[in-house]
Amino acid sequence: MSVELVNVTKVFTDHDNKDKEFTAVNNVNIKILDGEMVTFLGPSGCGKTTTLRIISGFENQTAGDVFIGGELVNDLPANKRDTSMVFQSYAIFPHLSVRQNIGFGLELKGMKKNVIKEETDKIMETMGLTTLGNRQPSQLSGGQQQRVALARAIVNKPKVLLFDEPLSNLDAKLREHMRTEIRRIQKQFGITSIYVTHDQSEAMTVSDRIMVMDKGVIQQIGTPFEIYSRPQNYFVADFIGRANFIEADVTEIGAESITVAVDGTDRNYPSWQKDLKKGDKAYIVIRPEGLKLSSDKTAHTFFSAAVSQAVYLGATMEYELSVEGRDKPVVAVSHNPIQEGFYKEGDRVSVSFDPVSAHIIPR
Repeated sequence: MSVELVNVTKVFTDHDNKDKEFTAVNNVNIKILDGEMVTFLGPSGCGKTTTLRIISGFENQTAGDVFIGGELVNDLPANKRDTSMVFQSYAIFPHLSVRQNIGFGLELKGMKKNVIKEETDKIMETMGLTTLGNRQPSQLSGGQQQRVALARAIVNKPKVLLFDEPLSNLDAKLREHMRTEIRRIQKQFGITSIYVTHDQSEAMTVSDRIMVMDKGVIQQIGTPFEIYSRPQNYFVADFIGRANFIEADVTEIGAESITVAVDGTDRNYPSWQKDLKKGDKAYIVIRPEGLKLSSDKTAHTFFSAAVSQAVYLGATMEYELSVEGRDKPVVAVSHNPIQEGFYKEGDRVSVSFDPVSAHIIPR
């Protein structure tokens, strides 16, 4: 079931000062396709949770329209929109068993007991909860409670499944496990899903597409690859993972390439950025893993640097590099340090990268 937001805006009024307003969501437009999982990603206060609550019906928008399955739902209350929410706090009933919690929504619908048992058994088997049916929530781990909350949401067969930072209360290792489980189950049932998080790794793992927000405004909508490797602006490039920014000036725009000048030298790169024109100031964005270090200067060397910090992490080696004339250090990551070699603090290195690894954005 598709979900579409058209020019959705939410303005809050200060209770203490009626003349003071705050725009939490500013003219958001997005269409989420049937069976797709889209994540709303951004820092705290960016408007992602408010947008989710508008879709669910828990919050009314100030302007704009919400469509679910092509039907305008602006005037429908939350309990009539056929959506299910998985909350950060699990929100399972402490006085009911696991089985009773999962079947609670079906009871409210007035289903027969044998049908409730059959549907509950099915979802408990899928979620790995079969042996826990008679336990109380207090007897469950955090991960088990989250699976109960997810099972209760799915068993109602909603048109749209909504996740409000569902893993933020779990420890790091369990979060990694549960995010892959959520993605697996979402694909298995094919439910249109919207996921809210401020965790970039979580968003990259579970999403078909990601909507990055800042201060109520959409910064970019794209696949995890597009968001990470082809960010549209500085905010997205800086917020998603780590990035190095090299100042440049646009000197030529080709059909499929862009030429920029860095320290007086023209360099040519593939171009995915359509907003730049000749004469514009730009950044070359390079992720740390895109940089190659060498002890020998070659024709492909971009600049020379001194290793100011070297940290061995087993699978990777992370370097902080000081470059003459640049205020900020450059960060490089080697994913095969045994083969690529180790550099220690104080070493001089030549830094290069493949043009395809670079991305040009406006400055």
